[in-house]
Order: sequence, then C-alpha cells, then structure tokens
Amino acid sequence: MSRFLSKKYEELEPYTPGEQPKNMTKLIKLNTNENPYDPAPGVLRAINEEEVAKLRLYSDPEAAPLMEAAAAFYGVEKDMVMAGNGSDEVLAFLFMAFQQESGKFYFPEISYSFYPVYCSVFGAETVKVPLKEDFSIDPADYYGVDGTIIITNPNAPTGRAMPLADIEGILQHNPEQLVVIDEAYVDFGAESAVSLLDKYDNLLVVQTLSKSRSLAGARVGLAISNQEIIADLNRIKFSFNPYNLNRLSILAGTEALKDVEYFNDTRTRIMETREDFVAQMEALGFTVLPSKANFVFATHPDLAGQTYFEKLRERQIIVRHFKDPKICEYVRITIGTPEAMDALVAATKEILEEER
Repeated sequence: MSRFLSKKYEELEPYTPGEQPKNMTKLIKLNTNENPYDPAPGVLRAINEEEVAKLRLYSDPEAAPLMEAAAAFYGVEKDMVMAGNGSDEVLAFLFMAFQQESGKFYFPEISYSFYPVYCSVFGAETVKVPLKEDFSIDPADYYGVDGTIIITNPNAPTGRAMPLADIEGILQHNPEQLVVIDEAYVDFGAESAVSLLDKYDNLLVVQTLSKSRSLAGARVGLAISNQEIIADLNRIKFSFNPYNLNRLSILAGTEALKDVEYFNDTRTRIMETREDFVAQMEALGFTVLPSKANFVFATHPDLAGQTYFEKLRERQIIVRHFKDPKICEYVRITIGTPEAMDALVAATKEILEEER
C-alpha cells in the first residue's frame, strides 16, 4: 500500500468476487451464479445503434422508465423504488444511511461476504449471528436487537430460504429497527417480502436484475420500501453518484422487467434443472442443502471440498469454494444449462472413482 492510504483502511479486507477466467477454453463456468440464458428479447432490441449514439449524453438520474417498470412489476408506487449500480451499490448506500444510534448491523455469520466489508468501510459495528447446525437461520436470534438487521433470503452461499412468516416475526419483534431483506436469489423459489411492505414501515427489500433476469453485466439493483426510506436512500445517492446507472442499463432493466413471460420461463427452467441436478448428486452420495436459489451447496463424505474444487477445475469446470472452516467441505455450484450440469455430474463420477 502507498504511504497516502488513510490508516483506517490499512486493515481493510476487501470483498473477493468470483473468478472471471479470461484464458480457459471450453470452460463450464458455474462459480458466480450467473444466468445461463440470454436476457429477454426486448433487451436486445432496445439497445440499438440509435441508443448507443446517445451515450454522449448523461443518463436520467431518476431512471424514470426503469422505476415505472419496477413499480408495475412489484405492485408498488414509483416513489417506493430506487435503482442502484447493481444491488451492491444499493447495499453500500444503506450501510451509509442506516447505522442508527448503535451503529450495529446484525447478519448471519455465514452470508454475503460484502456485509462485513461495508461495515469496515463505513465504520459500522459488525454483529455476526450464528446459524443453526443445519445452516438455517433461527428468527428468534434477531428478536429485540439494537441495530439494523440484514438477511440474505435465500441465504448465500447455502441457498436456504426463510419462510415469510419468519421474516414477519423478525419485523414484529423489532418495530424500532430497520430490517433489510436482500433478495438477490428470491425468484428461484422463495417468498418475497415485498408483500409485507404495506404492514411494516421498518422493512427494506433489496433485489437485483443480475440473476433471474440475466443482466449481471448491466449492473442493475433495486431498493423497494416506503417513500420515506427510499427518499433517504436517494439523499445518499444524489450526494454520492447521481448518474449511477448508464443509459443502456436503464433500457435493459426496463425491458427485462416488462417481459414477465420470459422471466417466468427461464427461472422455471433453472428451478427444474436444479431439482434434477440435486437428485443426481444425492444419488452419488452428496449432501445437498435445500436450495431456493440458482445454486446449490454440496458436500461429499469421501471428497474434501478443496479437492473436489481442484479436480473439477482440471476438467475445465469451475465452481466456488470457500476457505471458512465452517463450510470448507462444501462447494457452491451455480445451476447452468442441463447440458452443463450433465457435464459436471459426469466429471464428478470420474472424480469419485479416482478417489476410491
């Protein structure tokens, strides 16, 4: 590090994104939870030569067409939605805005690894709440806390989802605390907390178009809440990055939200592929946590997580492995096309045979 870096950041451990290989041929990439299917057809039509030429102009800081499409899809008012440059930026804004008096953020000890990074960057206190033995979240652990609560649902990297009743219990037991539900993977079988917004003024839902709408490269995230909370987030946004979405991402996000039929078709295909893949892996002796996401978390009693990760990579298949001792025997596997999952199963059979 240089001598100019602020001392408060000398111990900062940055978030480590999933690997994006650039020189592996015939790669089966199942490590970053990307959607295997193209964006909605309307996205490709909207980003035409005329719109590309408009890149000389600033984008709409209000992202009005996107906000209208999002409000229509979620059944809320337009001023109950805000867009971010990916949900990561939305999360950054809320970690800046909602530290409350205690300055504490409560979240599961195994969850999205950006949360502790944001706590470090914005000077908040991290409170990691242990999971149950089966990696599920006990809602009672969050009752009556003294800070902001943020829960990924379905959780990452486990894929386990909380029922809506458990989320409502947390909201009821924390009327004076903000409860954030990060729903990056909710469209693959879990229940969205958006339906609870009319009942609870302490709820903020974060979503992304990266996963279920195939726009990971466009970086479009959404915050959905009551008008007061969204106004607070916009206060931070306009103080930090008012043109946070580019013109093409606004177009892409708008068209992706409008095409509900395509959205339902592709996410259904992914869920069906997931269930078929889980059955095949369990037949090979794997334990696979129940997943409502577009990935699964799997382990085998006779195959170390690191070994499995490395041997798949030798076969041009990359998945995600974590060093945390609590989960190091697991790998996270993105659900790709049926063909990609068949290739992984075939490679897994070879690996298991080698390990005998």
